[in-house]
Amino acid sequence: MFLDEIVAAQHREIALGIPSICSSHPWVLRTALRAYAPLDKPLLIESTCNQVNQEGGYTGMTPAEFVAYLGSLADQEDFPKERLLIGGDHLGPYPWRREGAERAMEKAQELVRASVQAGYQKIHLDASMPLGDDDLTQPLPLEIIAERTAQLALAAVQAAPDQESLNRLRFVIGSEVPPPGGAPVAETGIAVTEVANLQESFSAVQSAFRRAGLAALLDQVVALVVQPGVEFGDDFIFSYQPQNTRSLVRWIEAQPSLVFEAHSTDYQTRENLRKMVSDHFAILKVGPALTFAFREAVFALAHIEEHLCSTEEQSHLFQVLERAMLENPTHWQSYYGGTPAEQALKRKFSLSDRIRYYWSDPSVQAALAKLLHNLHGRAIPPGLLRQYLPQAEDWASLLRTPQWPQQVIMRAIRSVLDDYLAACWGV
Repeated sequence: MFLDEIVAAQHREIALGIPSICSSHPWVLRTALRAYAPLDKPLLIESTCNQVNQEGGYTGMTPAEFVAYLGSLADQEDFPKERLLIGGDHLGPYPWRREGAERAMEKAQELVRASVQAGYQKIHLDASMPLGDDDLTQPLPLEIIAERTAQLALAAVQAAPDQESLNRLRFVIGSEVPPPGGAPVAETGIAVTEVANLQESFSAVQSAFRRAGLAALLDQVVALVVQPGVEFGDDFIFSYQPQNTRSLVRWIEAQPSLVFEAHSTDYQTRENLRKMVSDHFAILKVGPALTFAFREAVFALAHIEEHLCSTEEQSHLFQVLERAMLENPTHWQSYYGGTPAEQALKRKFSLSDRIRYYWSDPSVQAALAKLLHNLHGRAIPPGLLRQYLPQAEDWASLLRTPQWPQQVIMRAIRSVLDDYLAACWGV
């Protein structure tokens, strides 16, 4: 498996990594399929426990349906399915954390089983959060986290249809990151994981696996999640500072079967991503930055439409999105604080990109389709294009393509992907 190749390469001092695309957005996934098509590399796509689970998650998809969805997109893009590597992120009790521990863990194990049975091969186990009847005034003891992690691992083993399928599974453990959805507020700084804490937590998991009869499965643990000091929120980005991770780097270099997995790497520069891969943060998660790039391009097109089309013709995309978010505030209200005016600004432009949850709304879908229809094949004054898309240096050739609006969107997403491909593979 390619993850094994990454681990081996990293311990030969070869800076090889892999981007992990955490998104179900069709434009993001289609762009990724096209970007990876000429590469002889696996495309790693992951779904979070909130996004996809046996109850449907916020996408409405079960793990089996998510795999089928990815397979359908791959067929449409003529992408070989054998190069799809599908993973589950934060698989554990988080979606049911307000329920009692016994019931929440039953559902978490069911999620792990469903994911393995659907064909997920990369499994991030996360039982770090306190549950409904835990003592919420104290940090959850490491022993409990480890025991619950072992329960989830056992569910994966029991769900594998045969030994070959079991042997293909690769596990990631640890969770020194914000919960799924990202950091809700700005922080004064991000504490890099202490090696002593990492050793203690990893040792607890190893012991729990052995007690559960899963000692052999430890050989299939390929990565640990730690906090390398990177994060983003509504209006802040904490950039990677290599000098702060020296202790972690030295520790992982003494673990020949392991690398680090880094979450919340969105909005890091290409050079910072390269440094992270060189420092053995070999699995780089990215999601909101990709959908933010999609939104950025769509908004630019909507501004162009306002100058070209009469009020009656326009898609009114901005207004449709705002109405959808106000009518269903579930996905942003607890994340965006401040005055009504500040919240309105965040709904559109927050780096957390909670707007990504609303592109599948039927009214928004209809507005986007109308926007693309209005601009399809339309003559655009070069100055207008450059006003809202200054990065489109080859605007003349771009406008010769009737589907130039779609190309604008995919180029925006691709620009983010290219940073990760360059950092991980030098392409």
